[in-house]
Amino acid sequence: MASISFANELMRKGIHLTSILIILVYVFFGKQETQTLLIVYLVLILTIEHFRLDRGIKLPVFNILLRQKEQMGLGSHVYFTLGALVAVSVFSRDIAFAAILMTTFGDMSAALIGKRFGRIRIFGNGKSLEGCIAEFTVDLIIAVLLLGDPLVAILMAFVATYVETTFISIDDNLAIPVFSGIFAEAAFLLMTHL
Repeated sequence: MASISFANELMRKGIHLTSILIILVYVFFGKQETQTLLIVYLVLILTIEHFRLDRGIKLPVFNILLRQKEQMGLGSHVYFTLGALVAVSVFSRDIAFAAILMTTFGDMSAALIGKRFGRIRIFGNGKSLEGCIAEFTVDLIIAVLLLGDPLVAILMAFVATYVETTFISIDDNLAIPVFSGIFAEAAFLLMTHL
């Protein structure tokens, strides 16, 4: 992973806090309105990405926050929007909320703790054990609070942490909500049939 300063990482992760708006729109206006909002936002950011990638138009503040791999490809905000759209469209409300919040706060804790305190590197991909532990802890708290079932919460937190730690070529902003959500839904489905 390309080196990015702690301050830039903090700003990048701060932008992810907009995920709280997704949850609030869902709570106050409903699922369909949230899907519509995410689709409109997706069209907007894909248009911006078109101008940035295909036309070479650089947005000053925006470009500072891009990682090296995003300079020539889609930004993580596109994948985050797709992941949130999948979560809202496919999963039950509480699992969708958990998946979106884990993508935001779990990923944020892994990045910030890993950047600031990470010493033990794992899997040879630059990720730190300290960041991994921080992510799992935050993901577990989110899942327990939203789902209530500690076993499903542990499974969902483990899957999200595993994806964040081991997925290199697939953007974790898409993979975390999709994989953690599907495993949680499958676990609840199995529990109701046992």
